[in-house]
Amino acid sequence: MKRVTIIKITKYLVDFMFGAGVLVTLTLPWSIKWAGQYVEWLAMNYGEIVTIYFVLGILALAIIWELRKMFKTVLSRNCFVRGNVVSLKHMSYYSGLIVLMSVVRSIVYTTVAMLVVILVFVIAGLFCQVLAQIFDEAINFKEENDLTI
Repeated sequence: MKRVTIIKITKYLVDFMFGAGVLVTLTLPWSIKWAGQYVEWLAMNYGEIVTIYFVLGILALAIIWELRKMFKTVLSRNCFVRGNVVSLKHMSYYSGLIVLMSVVRSIVYTTVAMLVVILVFVIAGLFCQVLAQIFDEAINFKEENDLTI
């Protein structure tokens, strides 16, 4: 498959995830209430769970929004721009906030899955910070070369 085709398919997947994330986040009060009919602890902690997952949903949507912005630069074949550095740093901060909110969620109820989520977002946040620094250095080299020519 061509490189551009894979990028476009991935872009459509990210766009779908954004739309689905908006839908899921906006319908949380009703879906948690419905699920609470079958799972007692959801009904008992309804307010906390809706609040926690709403915040987590907004942060996940913010990460996907930054990815969508970055895909525009990839499709235009101009990846090494300061905007991508900013987006990577934002994604790192959002990942950190997801970790903090997940720790709060673990106080309400702890699961192994949530501990895995915490680990994944710690790694994702650190990875985004490293990538931001790599992109920043690449942009600096690019700008130096542009001035040389």
